[in-house]
Amino acid sequence: MNLFRLAGDMTHLLSIIVLLLKIRTTKSCSGISLKTQELYVIVFLTRYLDIFTRYVSLYNTIMKLVFIGTSIGIVWYMKYHKVVKQTYNKNEDTFRHYILVLPCFVLALLFHHDFTIMEVKSYSSSLQLLRSSMFPVIHNCHAAPFDYVLWTFSLYLEAVAILPQLVLLQRSRNIDNLTGNYVFLLGAYRALYVVNWIYRYFLEDHRVRWIRESRKLRIY
Repeated sequence: MNLFRLAGDMTHLLSIIVLLLKIRTTKSCSGISLKTQELYVIVFLTRYLDIFTRYVSLYNTIMKLVFIGTSIGIVWYMKYHKVVKQTYNKNEDTFRHYILVLPCFVLALLFHHDFTIMEVKSYSSSLQLLRSSMFPVIHNCHAAPFDYVLWTFSLYLEAVAILPQLVLLQRSRNIDNLTGNYVFLLGAYRALYVVNWIYRYFLEDHRVRWIRESRKLRIY
């Protein structure tokens, strides 16, 4: 793992901490899109289905559990906490997020292995290094093909999951600092991942997904 990947993961984690800090300390989710948070739950659940069947590293496992747990926790706060749920801007958070799910899934079914770039698992002593690309295929791995469809689906969905949040921010006149910091950190996380894939493209012996990462960054 290089420094850019680690910085990207930590920035992503920090964005979640900032969001949870806002909700817990202010007892408010004003300015936060529940639609975006629900999409992130789908993203992490479909991406990390292999958490109990494939071990990469302790760091990898912990981060998967953290992202799944925190995303579900945020949605729970916004929907069921007796105080927080009353501050949710339901009338402004009207983006029809469900229309994003089906196109992303169809794209994942059609374009998850039809390219020559491959995702290959290689092993070095105690660490598994993932060789990545724009689209994954089944090659020297133990996962079922449908796992890779879901994994690709999660990447497509993550690229557009921020849209309900951006629409809500445009409609809201009062944006607090914590909400603004949360969105900024999400963008910084994607930017660091772009640098990570460019770094790996030039310095590691495999091809990478930098085109897809750059598409995600353009949304921010």
